[in-house]
Amino acid sequence: MPSPSAEPTSRRRGSEQRVTRQRLAVGQALDNLDDFVSTQELHRLLQERGESVSLATTYRILQSMADDGLVDVLRKDDNEAVYRRCAAEHHHHHLLCRECGKAVEIEAPAVERWAARVAEEHGYTQVAHTVEMYGLCPDCSARTQ
Repeated sequence: MPSPSAEPTSRRRGSEQRVTRQRLAVGQALDNLDDFVSTQELHRLLQERGESVSLATTYRILQSMADDGLVDVLRKDDNEAVYRRCAAEHHHHHLLCRECGKAVEIEAPAVERWAARVAEEHGYTQVAHTVEMYGLCPDCSARTQ
């Protein structure tokens, strides 16, 4: 079990946060998931594991982790935020299945060059961007045919 005094340094990218039992429980639950999960789904999983973390605390912890760059956040078609730990330490994008939620991390150098060029053309600096692509994964596509 990780030390309660700090999160692993490989995960820490943002501001230091006080590590609580609840924060560790949320982090460990995310570490055991492969796909993106909503706050409510994560809260339900925590409850099933016997973890005493309120829904409001789960929301706060996930937002804090997102602010610190410890999780990726996507917005689904209905604008609900979903979260996932990502192995990639560098900027990347996601292709997300609208049906099952499966996500694939993608590199998009053409998008990076385009974003830099557009920002430069308009005199912007310190520009950030998010690209989210949605579709049906091969499994879900096969089920709809």
